[in-house]
Amino acid sequence: PGPPAVSRVQIVPLFELIPELRRAGEVMETLFSLPEYRAHVAARGDLQEIMLGYSDSNKDGGYLAANWELYRAQKALAEVCARHGVTLRLFHGRGGAIGRGGGPTERAILAQPRAALNGRLKLTEQGEVISARYSHPLIGRRHLEQLTHAMLRAALSPAIAASQLRDREWEPVMAELADIALRCYRELVYETPAFRQFFADVTPMAEIARLNMASRPVARGAVRDIEHLRAIPWVFSWTQTRMNLPGWYGIGTALEAFCQRDPAHAERLRQMYRDWPFFRSVIDNAQISLGVADFPVAALYATLASDADAGRALFARIEAEYERSVRMVLRVTGQERLLDNSPTLQRSIRLRNPYVDPIHHVQVHLLRQLRERAGQLAPDEEERIHQVILHAINGIAAGVQTTG
Repeated sequence: PGPPAVSRVQIVPLFELIPELRRAGEVMETLFSLPEYRAHVAARGDLQEIMLGYSDSNKDGGYLAANWELYRAQKALAEVCARHGVTLRLFHGRGGAIGRGGGPTERAILAQPRAALNGRLKLTEQGEVISARYSHPLIGRRHLEQLTHAMLRAALSPAIAASQLRDREWEPVMAELADIALRCYRELVYETPAFRQFFADVTPMAEIARLNMASRPVARGAVRDIEHLRAIPWVFSWTQTRMNLPGWYGIGTALEAFCQRDPAHAERLRQMYRDWPFFRSVIDNAQISLGVADFPVAALYATLASDADAGRALFARIEAEYERSVRMVLRVTGQERLLDNSPTLQRSIRLRNPYVDPIHHVQVHLLRQLRERAGQLAPDEEERIHQVILHAINGIAAGVQTTG
């Protein structure tokens, strides 16, 4: 026999929607069982890279369910690869806003199942954070040091290893929470007939589509179809309204329902928050989204709804879930106010808001002009309004320090 076969073609399966994540282990089991594919992996040094999509899973199932299914998929993939003698390298398609898997990278690494790390990590760095992390050599080096530190800590820390031994005790709780949150999210986004028009009316989605940014169109089909809308403009639109819906919606209903079933459940959630890095990461990232949200500002955008009654009802529903989520997150974390455990971020948000608020007022006023005078504006006047709205979009994004 000649030298061992070598393949220069890398096949990287991608799992991103909730149903796909649930079947990730099964799909890879089938692939590895094919002699031809297993021979290909062997020719790649028995290394299999698999990409996980954080953006579309969130848009599909909401924040809590997406995070849980991603966690479960990582465990399943690690088990399948170990069973077949294959080294797993996960490629995390995450970053940017919380609704697209963003948040502190060190926290995200520590929250992964230990078996899925395996000393290897690959992740995307979103375009909008490149300059913040790498424009200065010292900052870039510091960021890479933090990544390395997190990887070493996740692999070697006895405390993290001990916490992950209790995963099986806590996983049924997380599965229950995710199921409740999934139903809550999909009932609003996909099963409420008036929601699509509400989204089109109250967010600057159509105007974001005119921005000369990103490498792909905002939708795979019709822009008004939420199913076809790409995750970046979906999250970007909600960020502009300060509702930040993709980064928290459903978490309040899930936590409250679980606590109402048994008074002792609240203490169980607090214990999970203290001792399980994954659950702590989920709660703390949601807390960032809730902390950046500003519902007095969001109420301005809600007045843009073409159906005033439906708009008021939907906004009241979203606001009630926001208040429920804040209340339950504070109960679980033991804080008096959101982000008390992150005073620097808390202060930063408080200082920036007064500068961003006037831009929101300008944007809402101009969006109303476009909505109410559609077809009546002269082309040059309409273009001038569009240009100011685009500047407002940029100003708000800079102020809240996130796009999509």
